[in-house]
Amino acid sequence: MASSMVEIVDLHLSLVGGGGQVNILRGVDLEVARGETLSIVGPSGAGKTTLLMAMSGLERPTRGRIRVDGIDLAGLNEDDLARFRREHLGIVFQSFHLVPTMTALENAALPLEFAGAPDARERAAAALEAVGLRDRQSHFPGQLSGGEQQRTALARAFVANPSLILADEPTGNLDRDTGARVMELLFGLQAEHGTTLILITHDDALAQRCGRCLHMADGRFLGAAESRT
Repeated sequence: MASSMVEIVDLHLSLVGGGGQVNILRGVDLEVARGETLSIVGPSGAGKTTLLMAMSGLERPTRGRIRVDGIDLAGLNEDDLARFRREHLGIVFQSFHLVPTMTALENAALPLEFAGAPDARERAAAALEAVGLRDRQSHFPGQLSGGEQQRTALARAFVANPSLILADEPTGNLDRDTGARVMELLFGLQAEHGTTLILITHDDALAQRCGRCLHMADGRFLGAAESRT
């Protein structure tokens, strides 16, 4: 459907390790509308992070189809996938994934720098101001608190105005109060930009803030919680 941001059909992903083949995703079907907020919950090892990695093209499925923003990921080589991530996705990780030798401004500007945007620094500065870090732009990650690092990661995720944000336990390394402030920013930015958001979380209250919640276990969706209107 033209209104779909994500379309996944019969997705399987298996990896071979020392103990043999491990089936991580076992026939996942998913459709996410443009502008929708979706949370995915479930126990550790359910396949939630692997599913997000497949959506971003960082993991190749064994079989099945993934379309994101109208793009079939199966037809993309590694360079194409890097370009796809740069132009369509913002990703927020639990462990921030900031470059330690770059300032907050340089980290936030990275997606735009890779895209060759001439105004990358100006747009990154505006993004950092939007998350309350105007006075911390010249600080390195090691000089920032955990909450400030995750706010920098949010600025980086939204700076290029992506179609889809993938957030994997974005408050997992933060205390409750700091995590709550970060999530207020995340949902505020999502609403302001109209971005599609897929959120992995162990926090049931946080999951219920999304318009839809899906439960995952053993590489499959078990069913959807009641959609909120």
